[in-house]
Amino acid sequence: MLRVLIALALTCLLQPAFADERAQTQQQLDATRQDIAELKKLLGKLQEEKSGIQKDLKGTETEMGKLEKQVEALQKELKKSESELQRLDAEKKKLQSARTEQQRLIAIQARAAYQNGRQEYLKLLLNQQNPEKFARTLTYYDYLSQARLEQLKNFNETLRQLANVEKDIAAQQAQLLVQQSSLETQRGELEKVRQERQQVLAKLNDDVKARDQKLAAREQDQADLSKVLKTIEETLARQAREAEEARQKALIAQQEAEKKRLREAQAQAEATDDAPRKPVKSTPGALVSSSGETFGGPFASTRGKLPWPVDGRLLARFGESRGDDARTKWDGVMIGASAGSAVHAVHGGRVVFADWLRGAGLLVILDHGNGFLSLYGHNQTLLKSAGDVVKAGESISTVGNSGGQDTPALYFAIRQQGHPSDPAQWCRAQG
Repeated sequence: MLRVLIALALTCLLQPAFADERAQTQQQLDATRQDIAELKKLLGKLQEEKSGIQKDLKGTETEMGKLEKQVEALQKELKKSESELQRLDAEKKKLQSARTEQQRLIAIQARAAYQNGRQEYLKLLLNQQNPEKFARTLTYYDYLSQARLEQLKNFNETLRQLANVEKDIAAQQAQLLVQQSSLETQRGELEKVRQERQQVLAKLNDDVKARDQKLAAREQDQADLSKVLKTIEETLARQAREAEEARQKALIAQQEAEKKRLREAQAQAEATDDAPRKPVKSTPGALVSSSGETFGGPFASTRGKLPWPVDGRLLARFGESRGDDARTKWDGVMIGASAGSAVHAVHGGRVVFADWLRGAGLLVILDHGNGFLSLYGHNQTLLKSAGDVVKAGESISTVGNSGGQDTPALYFAIRQQGHPSDPAQWCRAQG
């Protein structure tokens, strides 16, 4: 009986302590909930700002792709113009040679005319006895005079044509230089804007990541506090119901404390098991090449026979973990290559998508028939449009870092009936 009274007294003394602890825990829980609400509100604003920046980045990178295409077209025009300038230069040299020859002939005729003078006609008039022979001689002299005039006329025409050719050459060169300078200026301005927006986007990504981590920590705090509060409330209720059973209450309290410790240890173990592990950084992959023969048969029979879309090195393989979260895997491969490198179609098909896509930047998707697709992402320039039919090995884009990538690389993936398939099983192994 004495033991029961002692137990009852201890219970009465412990109830105020549990009540105080419950009040403190409730205050902490309310403060944590308020922090979580503010963090979610801030995350919403950051996501909206991030979406706006990504939209601007999409427009800028799309414009840069179009501008790169214009620069490529202008470079082709420059090559054509250089051929035209070479042709005009050859024509100029021919005209200069003709001018030199005409000058020589005119000089010879001028010297002959100067030496003979008009006395030749007077000698003929005094010496000729035969009127018919005299008439023929006068006719010959007229022919010579007409030939001299014709040569002078041709010489003047040659000089005129030469002046026109030189004028055309100068005008064409000036026009092409102006166009090239204008495009280079636009490209430089767009590149500057793109870099600024990428920097802002990177900062926003860091802020979002930090806020996500902080929000996760606050939510875990809330869960822990809720669990503690629930335990305290259960303890108070149990004490109120079982005050008369002090001995049993003491035993039950000891058992509950042990259960609580086991639950917390189990929860901690489960939290440790559920936490994503950072993947071990893989060593740089093998070199891959787009050279070699293409395969013209059905795509289903190309396994192990296709060339790679670009020359470079594998940075990420199919099925590897993406970033720091082991729960997300690569559904394609990443091939590191120099910016501006040509990207080739691994097999003939039709372009079904050629535009900017969030997470993939400037993206090209080819349909090879029978449910097979190939994807090429993070490009710098798109050389094809939706609906275009391309041949195996044909250039469809250039390597870049659009879509928020840090370094130039090509995302390459293959879909079979909508399911990801390892590109290494379809492309030729590099020896």
